[in-house]
Amino acid sequence: MGERTANVHDGDIGETLEGLAAVIHGRAGADPEASYTARLLQGPEDSLLKKLTEEATEVVMASKDHDHDHIRYEAADLLYHLLVTLEREGVTLAELAGELDARHR
Repeated sequence: MGERTANVHDGDIGETLEGLAAVIHGRAGADPEASYTARLLQGPEDSLLKKLTEEATEVVMASKDHDHDHIRYEAADLLYHLLVTLEREGVTLAELAGELDARHR
């Protein structure tokens, strides 16, 4: 488990995800030695997928503990790694939003 984040305040999830997705996209061509994101995007596919699985499992374990702050922390890690996976596979947030919208209409 990572260290708890201090002073967390509510934010705008759409704005936050779009900003994070833009940062991830911008790091696609960065030096993998200098950028963890670039390492995930350019490295072996299995490394990223294992990390995505690990983060999902950590969300599950935090949820079993009913630990609100830990759930939030691990969910943020999961969303980051999911966004990296989407970038690697060429799936945009707009496409993801379209998929979700189509499911509830």
